[in-house]
Amino acid sequence: MSNAPQTGQTHVLHSTVEPARTARALACDGEALPDVFATPFMIADMERACAAILQPFLADGDVSVGACIDISHTAPTPIGQSVKATATFTEKNGALYWFDVVAEDEAGRIGAGRIARAIVARDALMSKAGARG
Repeated sequence: MSNAPQTGQTHVLHSTVEPARTARALACDGEALPDVFATPFMIADMERACAAILQPFLADGDVSVGACIDISHTAPTPIGQSVKATATFTEKNGALYWFDVVAEDEAGRIGAGRIARAIVARDALMSKAGARG
């Protein structure tokens, strides 16, 4: 088995914009944020699509983690609409697995960019996190 997906391999993740996935849901202390799909949730869907492609390449005890994100969110999506996040594997460069990502709602493209992920040992990751706390 290869240590990386095949170039061009894709994964599509489908979701729906619920009130809890809006910018307004993230607001604190009276911030005026709109009732539209929040950028962090769009990026999360993109990340999950990338992670799904890497899942078959994880050894026991490994996880994939985000390493670099370059994303534009270019159109608002209202509550109730369906969203599709598509990740396409483009290359492995050193320890990083690179993906082109696109998000679309029922009216068309809402965001796009590139994401890099790495495969790491879960125990080592959690040990480093614990040392920071």
